[in-house]
Amino acid sequence: YIRFTTDRFCPTTNDESTNYMEAETPENKDTPTIYVDVEPQAESEDYLDTISIQNWQSITLTTGLAIPVPHLSPGPYHVEYPSDYIFILDEPEKCREQNLFLVLMVPVAPYNRDAREAIRSTWGSQNLVFGNKVHLFFLLGLPSGEETEQLQEKVLQESKEHQDLLQSNFLDSYKNLTIKTMVMMEWLSSRCPNASYAMKIDSDMFLNVHNLVYMLLLHAPKQNYMTGMVAIGAAVLRDPSSKWYLPKEVFPEPAYPPYALGLGYVFTLDLPRKLVEASRHVKAVYIEDVYLGLCIRHLGIQPINPPSWSLFQGYAGAQDRCHYMAVITTILDTPQELLDVWRDLHQPGPVCY
Repeated sequence: YIRFTTDRFCPTTNDESTNYMEAETPENKDTPTIYVDVEPQAESEDYLDTISIQNWQSITLTTGLAIPVPHLSPGPYHVEYPSDYIFILDEPEKCREQNLFLVLMVPVAPYNRDAREAIRSTWGSQNLVFGNKVHLFFLLGLPSGEETEQLQEKVLQESKEHQDLLQSNFLDSYKNLTIKTMVMMEWLSSRCPNASYAMKIDSDMFLNVHNLVYMLLLHAPKQNYMTGMVAIGAAVLRDPSSKWYLPKEVFPEPAYPPYALGLGYVFTLDLPRKLVEASRHVKAVYIEDVYLGLCIRHLGIQPINPPSWSLFQGYAGAQDRCHYMAVITTILDTPQELLDVWRDLHQPGPVCY
């Protein structure tokens, strides 16, 4: 594992106008150092978030120390995709079984085990719904920050225990969500040849799997299908202080094409391969759901609204049990809230209409 710091200069150069970042081992004692040439704007925190580790081919120095090769993102508004990311943790056979109906994919940060455990003990435990098989997987990137090595060891142990973790070799950060999403599409395309549908859902969401499967059985097409909370005519944010800012030189159009909001969307399993192919022609921006919308437009497809607008919801605040029985998704505040909602749903209560 390596840690990136700024304000260092390569001791072998006399040109102090060159900006460098130093890749260090966690202890940084008696170990070789790799200096990586970067752009001056890389000193900003947002830009550092986009640094990714692309592959694990080792550089063996005179000391014999093997360290991963660092790669840099192509600027603050784009991400390093397509690229040859690999899986460090994989479950290559679990999605290949016949008659698999639905695959639930949950992108989640490596440190957020509480969310994973809450999902496993609630809606993620439902693996047979109306006679249809459902599989759950969590998708992680590489940890960063303090105690990285210890955290990775915990992830490896969790993988052995539950066998539902997928981990690829990009740095797990908000700015790399597009990479995370497209790596998910690559995995679904290569690992799930017999499944009918998949859903990408955030780790802070409540999911009513029964309502989801019921909707798919009654209303969903068999190909070129994506639905969720569909944004139509969403304006491109030009305020540089916005979390989702894109300048005109990156995306000159005033509004985005229709796209499904990233908190939760469902799609047919013919789409991942097509989206990966489309990504070869559409430059990847850091706003992951917008980027999927751009790729879908390239394919000549458009996400469609669900049968009812109320099925996919954002944050709804405190609600009674009848709310959760009627929706497919809604945002929650904490893993404990998910556990509380689930417990309430499975206790005797008033009839909901």
